[in-house]
Parts: sequence; C-alpha cells; structure tokens
Amino acid sequence: MSRIKLIACGTVAALGLGAGSAAALPDDLKSTLDAVHSEGMPGVFAEVRDGRTVWRGAAGVADLATGRPVTADMRHRVGSVTKTFTAAAVLLQVEQGRLRLDAPIGDYLPHLVPGERGRAITVRMLINHTSGLADYLTIAFPSLAEMQPKSLDDNRFRRFRANELIAMGVNAPPAGEPGSTPGVYSNTNYLLLGQLLRKVTGRPAEEVITRTVIDRAGLRHTEFPDGTRIRGPHSRMYESLFGAIDPPRDYSVYDMSWVSTGAALVTTMADLNHFYAQLLSGKIVKPGSLAQMQRTVPVISLEGNQIDYGLGLHKVTTSCGTFWGHDGSVWGAQALSLTSADGRRQLSYALNLAHWTKLDRLDQALESFTQKALCAGRIR
Repeated sequence: MSRIKLIACGTVAALGLGAGSAAALPDDLKSTLDAVHSEGMPGVFAEVRDGRTVWRGAAGVADLATGRPVTADMRHRVGSVTKTFTAAAVLLQVEQGRLRLDAPIGDYLPHLVPGERGRAITVRMLINHTSGLADYLTIAFPSLAEMQPKSLDDNRFRRFRANELIAMGVNAPPAGEPGSTPGVYSNTNYLLLGQLLRKVTGRPAEEVITRTVIDRAGLRHTEFPDGTRIRGPHSRMYESLFGAIDPPRDYSVYDMSWVSTGAALVTTMADLNHFYAQLLSGKIVKPGSLAQMQRTVPVISLEGNQIDYGLGLHKVTTSCGTFWGHDGSVWGAQALSLTSADGRRQLSYALNLAHWTKLDRLDQALESFTQKALCAGRIR
C-alpha cells in the first residue's frame, strides 16, 4: 500500500545496494539513522544484527505534540510483515497433513471461493499471490480511489468480518488467471488463508498463528491486537496519504480487522529479527517447508513493481548478497525486516509516518541507512 521506494512491497530489491565500507561502526549507523529523522521522519527505530553483535538505535519523537522520544524497544504495527507469520502457520498445517499446498481452495472453503475459480485456485496460489483474486482495499476504503482520507476516518472503529472483505475481493473483476505469472499481490489471499486455518483447526486463525508460530519462536512482544489500541510502549502513527492529509494524522488507535491475518500484527524490532533468524534456520517450519517458502515467482506489488515472492517471503538480491524477509504498511506505520541468506546480517526498522509525499532527501537518507545496515562491514 505504499509508493515509498524502500517500503513498498518488495521494492527494496531495486535499491542496488553496494558493498559498503570496510567497517560499520555504531556511530556510523547512528548518524545515518539520525539523518532519516532530520530529513522529515518524525520517528524511526531499528535493530541491526551482525552475528552475535546487536546494535539498536532510535531517532526522533513518538509524539509530535509532546516531544516524547521514540525508543528502540517500542512495539509497532508492522503491516504485511504479518504475512510471513500466516504463511508459516499454514505450512505447519501442511506438515501435519491437515492441508495440501496444491489442493484447490474450493476443497476447503467452497462457500468463499465457489465454482470454477475455487477448483482452479490452490492453497499455494493464495500464499504466493498467483491466485488472480483482486485486492479488496479500494472497495472497503472507497475514498482511496480519489486519494482522499474520508474512508480512513469512517472505518477507524469499524469491525469488519473477514468473510465480508473476502467477498469484496472475490466478487471484484479478477486481477489475473489462477496460476499465471507474474502474480498480483492481494490481501484477499491472506484473509482466505486465515479462514483456511480456522477451517482445518477449528480455532480462530490469530490464535493458531500465536500458538504455532509466535509462541514457538519464543516471541514475548508480538501479538494480534484484541482492540483498537496497542499494548505496551509505542509511538503515535502518522498518516500522510501522499499529502492528502496535511498535517499528517495519528491513526495509532484503529480497529485492525480490515487486515487481520494479512497485516494486523504488532511486534518489536528485536522480536522480528529473532523470528526471521528462527524461521530461516529451520526452527519454525521444517527444512522442506522452508524450501517451499523460498521458491519464488514474479509478483506485481500493489504499487506496480515486480518482486520475487515466495510463500510469505520476499527475496531481495543486492550486490552484497541475498536477503529474505518482508515489508509492510498500515495507516500511519511502516516497517521492514530483512535477513541475509546465511542468517548472519539482519535489519528491522520501523517508521511512524506512512505514505508521505515524495521527498528525495528523506528517501535518500532511508536508503543510506538501509545500505549501511545491510551491506557495510562487520559491526564492532
């Protein structure tokens, strides 16, 4: 849901990151993070891992009115990073024999995807966005068609039902043919996966993901919100809607049923790095399942960029190596988490201003920090 260079679904792949300097000292990371704030981001915080060495930093404010500072341990809405968690939960059900990746979704949820499409679309196609199902967002938020914020305010406390949103996507004109590539990124897919988890386990999907993935990874600060507010220390979250909201408006209080198993997760940057380290080392799903998650196909993001997408994982290729992870955005909040293929280098960061009007200096500062965090030499 973002046009931003670094945060839009998968567009980190277009960064062209260089090899970096011989060493990335903590002072280097802090100065480049400070620059992101100086160039217009109210607050930014991050965790970078290099083997066993960990660097955490924060710059700017969590509240523009009071000047309360952001801190590196704050909780944050991480948007579509949630999709990796949901995909992992589905793969665990496959491992237990309750699901088949290449079975038609109509075998499980014929009432939600009926007829020929239900027979043509497989579970795998939902996870890697090759189902051809349209995204429901512009239907649920109709003012987005004119890039106006009215729907954001109208829906702040609205409790959507997942099946209601799924029907919007299923009944919309198809985005493509089932199984064809490039696929088209769609949140409808991941709400269907949530209903699939409920179908095969008899439990709410958020509960299944918490028990089988979040708890398994030992994450202490990661959860699906059970109301409109975030528990624990967190920032306000300012939405610009590409300049349509001026000054940006705080949407940190919001009913997240509009994205649920697609993008509702709240977590910390430390938890994100720990999760991806566990996942990519084969400690969440089995190695065979991880190999399935890392089988990528070309997918067109909501912003029109082509990305390499697996089963809930982006593949990002840079001149300093291959990274795996996900990015995400919801109203007022954006996040990114990437882990190198060997698991040694990790970056997770959070931004408390979303969908800003293009500002080259801010974009460049964020790119500079990302390059330093991912591609510079060892952190000492």
